[in-house]
Amino acid sequence: MATQVRIAPEIANPLDVSRAELWSEDRWQEPMRQLRAESPIYRCEDSKFGPYWSVTTYKPIQHIEALPKIFSSSWEYGGITVAGDGIEHLQEGEIPMPMFIAMDPPQHTAQRRTVAPAFGPSEIERMRADTQARTAALIDTLPIGETFDWVERLSIELTTDMLAILFDFPWEERHRLTGWSDALGDIESFDTLEKRQVRLGKAFEMGAAFKQLWDAKAQNPGKHDLISIMLQSDAMKHMSENEFMGNLILLIVGGNDTTRNSMSAYAYGLHSFPEERAKLEKNHDPELAVNAMHEILRWQTPLAHMRRTATEDAELFGHQIKARDKIALWYASANRDESVFPDGDRIIVDRENARRHLAFGYGIHRCVGARVAELQLTTLISEMQKRRLRVNVLAEPERVHASFVHGYRHMPVQLEKY
Repeated sequence: MATQVRIAPEIANPLDVSRAELWSEDRWQEPMRQLRAESPIYRCEDSKFGPYWSVTTYKPIQHIEALPKIFSSSWEYGGITVAGDGIEHLQEGEIPMPMFIAMDPPQHTAQRRTVAPAFGPSEIERMRADTQARTAALIDTLPIGETFDWVERLSIELTTDMLAILFDFPWEERHRLTGWSDALGDIESFDTLEKRQVRLGKAFEMGAAFKQLWDAKAQNPGKHDLISIMLQSDAMKHMSENEFMGNLILLIVGGNDTTRNSMSAYAYGLHSFPEERAKLEKNHDPELAVNAMHEILRWQTPLAHMRRTATEDAELFGHQIKARDKIALWYASANRDESVFPDGDRIIVDRENARRHLAFGYGIHRCVGARVAELQLTTLISEMQKRRLRVNVLAEPERVHASFVHGYRHMPVQLEKY
């Protein structure tokens, strides 16, 4: 007779990988390794967020992502994080803020198709020279041989500048974008009414600022910025206030966190693997820089998971999934799946299959702005190579206390010439 082992609520389940401290203390790798080896599709009964399934290997995640009708992303079911509870369980101080990443077809398809051209190949080429110039100019302001915070001085600055350009946001106010991203993206920290009210206040502050921009663009639309593109689309020009705020949060947090934390991972990751850093220092081939960019994205995986919700009972590789079950797709673990990426805990800048990473997701919800993040990170690598600059990390970084955003708050470093 099978026995189900339940863990007392006061004792943390070691295989509950949604615990934020595993990520902020950089201890997530071992439980993920155990799950991949012993139970790649695992039912966690006891967690802060209620029961959920963990999927930790590469192929099952691809399988699930290919079936969006069965495994939904919809905000009505709880959206894209394991923390979400669905529209019927909204807590006091919360309002629904739909965004297209947390929608299913056909609504998702129409809204994604609206903004996708802003991140297409021709737009990337149009942005390339400016991205290179801004990256070079910022690097040239950094001190050599003096301690500074890499996250604050470089990662945040470059990503904030790019966000302002994408939205044509007032340049002198651009750092408000970072403040909103930090406040609205850190959803796991808003576990009290007071904190949820603060977050809601930030959302309305952001909404008011962008409503002014929206009205200005309605009178004088631009050609390339995201607000003008939305205004000219049947799928998005009549969005409700809440949906407008939801999509702003998606584009701001997505554009900020993915790139910011990848740029920080460049510094920390290459410092952690000096033999791989040496390859980039000796070989300035642009193709190696591109491959290293993909490898850093794989190793870091700036968003650790995406959540899906079963819309019906389903069988998943021998496991019976019930309708409305939460399913956490741990991209960070799949990107270290030994059957796909041997020695996956290491950065290997010339790894042959680095491009197969799932850092931007898979299927219809693959990150719409992936090319912009790739451009920014590759440019950073190349500009550092040109100046023969090496980043030395002086102490363990302060990491984000969350199991969704996988990133860094602060990182003390010094630059040196090689």
